[in-house]
Amino acid sequence: MKLSAPLRAFQDRLGHSFAKPELLIRAVTHSSMSSPHRDDNQRLEFLGDRVLGLVMAEALLKADPTAPEGLLAPRYNALVRKEACADVARQIQLGDVIKLGRSEMLTGGRRKEALLGDAMEAVIAAVYLDAGFEAAQARIIALWGDRIENVEADARDPKSALQEWAQGQGEEPPKYVEIDRDGPDHAPVFTIEARLQSGPAEQARAPSKRQAEQAAAKALLARVQGDDT
Repeated sequence: MKLSAPLRAFQDRLGHSFAKPELLIRAVTHSSMSSPHRDDNQRLEFLGDRVLGLVMAEALLKADPTAPEGLLAPRYNALVRKEACADVARQIQLGDVIKLGRSEMLTGGRRKEALLGDAMEAVIAAVYLDAGFEAAQARIIALWGDRIENVEADARDPKSALQEWAQGQGEEPPKYVEIDRDGPDHAPVFTIEARLQSGPAEQARAPSKRQAEQAAAKALLARVQGDDT
């Protein structure tokens, strides 16, 4: 099986040449393009998530031999969450080669955070199945780069951090409300408001609901923590 020119170029950006090209093709095939004769990347995503987790756990232990579990866990979560995977996917332009169904393509699927993150995990699994754990580990370490050493000791995604803050104040979890959606169907922009039971609220705009929620949570957390000082 031969790879298309775009996939051959993607191999160069990824830094791995596939002995079994069918694995890469499956890794970039979204479920909206699956058929009885075409496998999608969901099973690979499941495997890639586990491979990524093991690599990151080991890398963090090596990066800081004295760190307690209480510091390692949030660092780990920051490195393996969907936002981090999507960021790496954008770095190597993975979105350009994902095979999508028409409806998913028209709604901006190539830019969706969750879709990019899932595809990145599937590509990791494809490398693992093609060449083994050490090859997958090398690619992950190279692609994540200085994110590993520079990850903040208290790294948490903003939504989780805001929820922890609210719980610490005896409040209910924050609510996220879609205020507006504009732009064309293939490139929507969402306005999300994060609200606390006690009244404070902040809004943010982004190309995906997930990004807008995270941005709104970050802004609201900065506000309430600033009020605490």
